[in-house]
Amino acid sequence: MPCAGPVRSRRLRPAPLHSHAAEDLRFIRETMENAASFTAVPGWGGVAMGMTALATACVAPRPSDSKAWLLTWLAAALAAIALGALFVLWKARRVGTPVLNRPGRKFLLSLLPPLLAGAVISAATYSTGQGRLLPGIWLLLYGVGVTSAGSFSVRVVPVMGFCFMLAGVVAIFCPSTWGNPIMAAGFGGLHILFGAIIARSYGG
Repeated sequence: MPCAGPVRSRRLRPAPLHSHAAEDLRFIRETMENAASFTAVPGWGGVAMGMTALATACVAPRPSDSKAWLLTWLAAALAAIALGALFVLWKARRVGTPVLNRPGRKFLLSLLPPLLAGAVISAATYSTGQGRLLPGIWLLLYGVGVTSAGSFSVRVVPVMGFCFMLAGVVAIFCPSTWGNPIMAAGFGGLHILFGAIIARSYGG
């Protein structure tokens, strides 16, 4: 038993002060990251995406030519996604914010699942000859994704997502001949409107 004393004293020895400071700093940093918002949502990028949709609506064939109509809007969607990504990178670099910080990852992981679901549902809908429903499906699920992701961003983003959802609900019940105007009003008008608001209120 002669070694019991030293062992007990070693076990009760307090941790060094610098280790407590490091733990406190790590806790503060994680708390701030969890509370932070993804502020690199690009207002001017939204405007550019909206202009792409308006231009596409002007040149897209009628929805009765379903294959050409679908390919035209899919090409426009890819162009809009590329523009949006470029503007996100531009804004993040300008304000000195990493794109894939914790709020950015949460934003992306909340946005992607509804978009992937929309792609699967769109393929199934088109294959059954119900292409007239595609504008509504796209607007509705895009709105779901933006609303969900917007909980990790600035306040106006969830509002924008909700407006896209409303537009999708309306589009579901519209005639197929309204496809291009609905796409122009939704993906064009709403992107331009809210993009301008974000650019003016949240720094570009």
